[in-house]
Amino acid sequence: MRAYLSIFRMRLLSGLQYRSVFWFRILTRFLWGFFEVLAFMAVYRMGGDFSMTLQQTVTYMYMQQITYAMFSVVFGDGDIQAAVAKGDVATSLCRPMDLYGHWFSLACGTRLAAALVSLPAMIPALVMPAPFRMVLPGTGTICLFILSALLALGVTAACAMLMYISLFWLMSQRGIKVIVMAMTHFLSGGIIPLAFFPENIRRVLELSPFGAMMNAPLNIFCGVLTGRDVLPVLLLQAFWLIVLVGLGQVLMHRALRRVVIQGG
Repeated sequence: MRAYLSIFRMRLLSGLQYRSVFWFRILTRFLWGFFEVLAFMAVYRMGGDFSMTLQQTVTYMYMQQITYAMFSVVFGDGDIQAAVAKGDVATSLCRPMDLYGHWFSLACGTRLAAALVSLPAMIPALVMPAPFRMVLPGTGTICLFILSALLALGVTAACAMLMYISLFWLMSQRGIKVIVMAMTHFLSGGIIPLAFFPENIRRVLELSPFGAMMNAPLNIFCGVLTGRDVLPVLLLQAFWLIVLVGLGQVLMHRALRRVVIQGG
């Protein structure tokens, strides 16, 4: 585990070292969150029966933008994709560590670094006038959110690993990346909160791996999930993390048994 933690730490520090990226990402995340808040305020003004209050939705949309990279299945990881496409995976196989664990650590570090860079975008969101202001929950809720966010990060990285493992069998990565990006971002609440979906569809998605990504931690943060409703969600996230990591390990083992690298 020490080797994987070192890889995770190096990727995390690498993602935090560029100041220009830092300021640009803060501005981008805040503005996108503000524009989405304006769009949903127009929806609420039209009336209707919504399972989230306007304040919860405002908080959700800001946090959705701040944690966008953290819960994106397709984000960064260019070195992992290049390792398969160019045959550099041969070098990785020479390292005295499991290839799945190596890639999983890189994927988690990349996404967490991007989320930490975007975190200061919360400051202008907290000082906006009502009703555009984001509201922080209590300390206990924040602790539950952090736990759920870490589980969601693991589920997201595990889904990303399945996509990268599929590249051992596919000729091009472009098609699978477009499909996975569109599907996972929409079905995990990355565009519209799952609370706005039809009830039957929402229940299915909340029980699926998609609901264990962005939807779960953000619902905890904005107060949609409280009290006893939080524990089943955390357990479901842990379940999908174990299942997806186990599936990824099996597929990685099968892929490496048949991998052929040109030149050796």
